[in-house]
Amino acid sequence: MAYEFERKQRITVLGGGPGGYEAAIAGAQLGGEVTLIERVGVGGSAVLTDVVPSKTLIATAEAANAIGDAADLGVQFFARTDAGRPIRPDVAVNIAAVNKRLLGLARQQSEDMKSTLIRSGVKIVQGEGRLDGPDAIIVSTGGPDGVDFDRIEGDTTVISVGASPRLLASAMPDGERIFTWTQLYNLQSIPEHLIVVGSGVTGAEFASAYTALGSKVTLISSRDQVLPGEDADAAAVIENVFRRNGMTVLSKSRADSVVRTENGVIATLSDGRTVEGSHCLMAVGAVPNTAGIGLEEAGVQLTESGHIRVNRVARTSVPSIYAAGDCTTFLPLASVASMQGRTAMFHAMGDAVNPTEIRNVASNIFTQPEIATVGWTQRQIEEGIAQGDIYKLPLSENPRAKMMGIKDGFVKLFARTGSGTVIGGVIVAPKASELIFPIALAVEHRLTVDQVSRAFTVYPSLTGSITDAARAMHIVL
Repeated sequence: MAYEFERKQRITVLGGGPGGYEAAIAGAQLGGEVTLIERVGVGGSAVLTDVVPSKTLIATAEAANAIGDAADLGVQFFARTDAGRPIRPDVAVNIAAVNKRLLGLARQQSEDMKSTLIRSGVKIVQGEGRLDGPDAIIVSTGGPDGVDFDRIEGDTTVISVGASPRLLASAMPDGERIFTWTQLYNLQSIPEHLIVVGSGVTGAEFASAYTALGSKVTLISSRDQVLPGEDADAAAVIENVFRRNGMTVLSKSRADSVVRTENGVIATLSDGRTVEGSHCLMAVGAVPNTAGIGLEEAGVQLTESGHIRVNRVARTSVPSIYAAGDCTTFLPLASVASMQGRTAMFHAMGDAVNPTEIRNVASNIFTQPEIATVGWTQRQIEEGIAQGDIYKLPLSENPRAKMMGIKDGFVKLFARTGSGTVIGGVIVAPKASELIFPIALAVEHRLTVDQVSRAFTVYPSLTGSITDAARAMHIVL
């Protein structure tokens, strides 16, 4: 008897960052024939030059901070002279060793991801790719005689090409004195005075880290306060910590230009003031890597900024093309890119799919302390976009925080007026990225503050502040 087998669905993935990686894995698990095209390495910039390296650097900064704060807990560090007299040693950070370690970790993470793809049956093609209509990708690869071109056809295409640092003609990075955030890992010594232009998430994170590592830092912010897009109370805490730690924060200031001098850099502000430093980090946003890869020719709709328009299942204006990650109109977070990649494959392959809900996305800013958020914001509640009650509990009242010497931070809950359903929250604390998870679960599953308050938390623990806040918002029936 002769059997007819249905041909496997051919899936091509352009870009091996978090979105492309997860799409490839999911597509292979669902039985697709998957080809992933990546020009730099599996993991993309998120693993090789962005998220993994920067958060590893921040972990080192946290360790340096912990040593400095240990005296508050009664822990003192001393060395002894030849005569036996105690002296307090300096805490030194070997930034060259730190950078070597973090780049090594990034490469290892990339190799681990590559091995997982290969084990899953994904074919990996190294090279530059661009769309050739809606159903094919042309890949340029370095062949023995120069450049070879392959044309890879597919039934479904996922675009996950990420974004790159925004460049300003008046402050062009050179990788020696003026940097983007992808170039900082070439430093061989701690900058004596680091000027950071831009007080968004990236600028705030690196300003916080390099202050802890021992640099004098000047943060140039064009807005009233740092982190202008975040919860106002959280941003105020971070700015106060920055200033207390010796950082200079120039609010309502805009850098018109940054140029090299003989021994450093000089930033000129729009009001004529100048700031001199040894190095400068430009953190003025990102640009999607969507130009020149055939998207518009294939019929894919883009925004004016070049981002790919997608719906909640990551589908573009072309039915066979999906997109994930920082190149899309969704939130520029690695976790969101991963979810989009999986969702795209589930939808394309006919599997069960839950459309991505932006309000359920938990995000984190890795300053010291961290800021974690999920759900509706206080600003949206105050503007009447969402109906909710707000409760804020200072972390200084938490017994575990007192034991740990934590002075800054809070837990803030938002609950639907009347029903008490948790609709959002903010945590400012060390490891807020871990503490936000219970609130994210409550938002995702529409738990009430009473349901959250009934869950047991360890005593003493920082999570106890979450149930304390929920208990304070008890709904009287």
